[in-house]
Amino acid sequence: MELAQVRLLVTDFAACYRFYADVLGLKPQSGAAAGPYEKFSPAGGSAGIALQDRAMMAQVLGELGESVGGHRSLVVLRVDDLDAYCALITGRGAVLRHGPAPMGDRMRVAHLSDPEGNLVELQEWLLSRG
Repeated sequence: MELAQVRLLVTDFAACYRFYADVLGLKPQSGAAAGPYEKFSPAGGSAGIALQDRAMMAQVLGELGESVGGHRSLVVLRVDDLDAYCALITGRGAVLRHGPAPMGDRMRVAHLSDPEGNLVELQEWLLSRG
C-alpha cells in the first residue's frame, strides 16, 4: 500500500487552486483551474495534494453536505528553511496563524489556513527522524 494523495473537498475551487499553486508554489498536474479536480505536487516530486469540488463528492456519495464544521484535514509540507519559506509565502499573501515556532526538539513548524479553512502545517526538521 502507498499513499497516493491527500484530497481536500472544497467549495471555492478557484480560490483554493490559486492558494496551492500561486501562494504555496506547488505544481498543478493539469492546469484545471476551474475544477472539479486538480492534483498538486511539490518540486521534490513526493505524494501530492488534490482538490475536489465538494458538491461533486456530495453527489457521488449522496451524503456529504456542502458545509462541514470544524477542521477536517491537515496538510503537512516539509521545507528546508522554514523562515525563508514563510517570508516567501507571506509575500504572496499567505497569513500565518502560528509560528514559525519550535515543536519539540526535532522540528519547527508554522500553520496557516487555505481559503476553505483547511489547516496547512509547514515543517522544518532540525534533527534526523531516524
